[in-house]
Amino acid sequence: MAELLLELLSEEIPARMQTRAAEDLKRLICDGLKGAGIGFEKAQAFATPRRLALVVEGIPAVRDDVSEEKRGPRVGAPDQAVQGFLKGAGLASLEQAEKRDTGKGEFWFAVITKKGGPTADALGAVIDATLKSLPWPKSMKWGSSTMHWVRPLQSIVALFDGKVLKGEVSPGGQMAPIAFGATTRGHRFLSKGTFEVASFADYAAKLREAHVILDAAERKAIILEGARKLCADVQITLNEDEGLLEEVAGLTEWPVPMLGAIDAQFMDVPPEVLIVSMKVHLRFFTTSRADGTLANRFVVVANNVARDGGKTIVAGNERVLRGRLADAKFFWDQDRKITLESRLPSLKQVVFHAKLGTQAERVERIVALAGEIAKVLPGALAAEVEQAARLCKADLVTGMVGEFPELQGVMGRYYALGEKLPASVADAIGDHYTPAGPNDRCPTAPVSIAVALADKLDALKSFWSIGEKPTGSRDPFALRRAALGVIRIVVENKLRLPLKPFLQVDDLLAFFAERLKVQMREKGVRHDVVDAVVSLGGEDDLIRLLSRVEALQAFLGTEAGRNLLTAYGRAANIVRAEEKKDKGLAAKIAGAPDAALLEQAEEKSVASALDQVARAVKPALAAENFAGAMAAFAGLREPIDALFDKVTVNVTDRPEVRLNRLKLLNQIRATMDSVADFSKIEG
Repeated sequence: MAELLLELLSEEIPARMQTRAAEDLKRLICDGLKGAGIGFEKAQAFATPRRLALVVEGIPAVRDDVSEEKRGPRVGAPDQAVQGFLKGAGLASLEQAEKRDTGKGEFWFAVITKKGGPTADALGAVIDATLKSLPWPKSMKWGSSTMHWVRPLQSIVALFDGKVLKGEVSPGGQMAPIAFGATTRGHRFLSKGTFEVASFADYAAKLREAHVILDAAERKAIILEGARKLCADVQITLNEDEGLLEEVAGLTEWPVPMLGAIDAQFMDVPPEVLIVSMKVHLRFFTTSRADGTLANRFVVVANNVARDGGKTIVAGNERVLRGRLADAKFFWDQDRKITLESRLPSLKQVVFHAKLGTQAERVERIVALAGEIAKVLPGALAAEVEQAARLCKADLVTGMVGEFPELQGVMGRYYALGEKLPASVADAIGDHYTPAGPNDRCPTAPVSIAVALADKLDALKSFWSIGEKPTGSRDPFALRRAALGVIRIVVENKLRLPLKPFLQVDDLLAFFAERLKVQMREKGVRHDVVDAVVSLGGEDDLIRLLSRVEALQAFLGTEAGRNLLTAYGRAANIVRAEEKKDKGLAAKIAGAPDAALLEQAEEKSVASALDQVARAVKPALAAENFAGAMAAFAGLREPIDALFDKVTVNVTDRPEVRLNRLKLLNQIRATMDSVADFSKIEG
């Protein structure tokens, strides 16, 4: 068994693209090997800022002959179809094909035998096809090339069983082909020249000598352990951030954590400003004191080994941060000289959307909507809700938010507190964008809830009204996130808030139902159970809807529930089959069966049981006792089983009895469907 080693060396690959690119490289090469009839034992992919690497182990040196069958058109098909089949199968005539009866007619089949041979002969084509089809979120051409790649490709290592594969990749245009080789480079600054490799073990070892750590997981561990130690040495705590760690590991081939300091003059600026400046703009890790407040130290990860122990690198990063924070402090001081209220006229100059007007017009819509929500939201003082809604977008025209857009809402809260506005108003301004994602917190204070809901519901209604609905591939206005935000606010705060009066758009409720299914599925709730409840229609109280969903899922988890579902399926299937034969049957079997036509004891028992269930279910549903409503169905199991065992429904010689028995089966279906559409339940 032999080993395939592949390395694609290029200019710097964006950190956010590296993991996916390594996975795609592995997938495409492995698929290509399988397609060529080449087996293997395992494959591993790696990424650094300048390279993608792949090692595939356990590949046979020689390929076996491979046969595959290809089905063609039906015998007697038009000549054009036959010729297309022959061309695709590489056959000269139908004499080389086989005629087979498949049970659904006779078809032409081609048996294509691919001769084996040295595996190395097939690998070049696999690699070439992979490079040409590797997907990148963004790619480029360089020089006169016609090839698309994430960044200019410099060299390709392609070794099989320690030997260089024959082959090359042509960037196109006037660019020279890049031949497969055994030569690569190490760290851009900490190594010199090129070196040859003979195997993956040799490759990984020589890269390490050349100051490149190939495995991203190892680079992450080095960063985390080094940063923790630096912080522990000065008695502070590292604010660990998995996303930032992943990104920084993708920016460094030889990571060296270093500790820097923030000038004391900037520590009175809101901590969110410092965090955004360090984490988002400069990729620094922030730190905390023992009491949880932001410490005046940061961790920067260099991609270099400095001769002076990193003093120059740290000083340079401190200087960059100082310039960034000097701007922030200027905006912080200047913004507080003007009230949020006095900024409102400036919102008339800020376009929200060409078809939806300015931010000032949007604010008026939010104010009106928040006021309506406040009327049905316990604890939401109308005056505070109105003030918070009116001021919630005022910080968009501040210098700080202009410089740091990520801080909209956050800065509004600080400015409101500085003006001595009520804390509930300030918090609502700060919270009205939340939750911004699945891990973001939800507002819990009544004023904050009212404004946050109004902001999201207005976005949904407004964009729906101009036809800007999300599609499968695009959601430029984050309307899915807005709907999920509304759902989380309502559900987590257990708000009995009917949504329909605030939506005023019929298909928006269906959109909410789809979002609810996504959220519930993540919590282990079956999507078909949600479908069964949502399909009843007209339910816009999410708390009541979810209570019904939970009761249904619990009921279906019991033996009685599973058995009753089977009985429902038998009854519904018979009725549906008969309805297909007789288009007018549905109207004929609506309503309760005629007691005088119930002949057998089993029929009468089911009719009596259904009557008892109906009398129990109606008050249970009215009282929102959904578990009780489901429990009432448990008594149906035995009489329905007996009905199917003893009673013949389709008594063709007595049409009035047959129709009455179909009415009875339809009543089983209708009674159960009063609490959920059981036809939506899978199985």
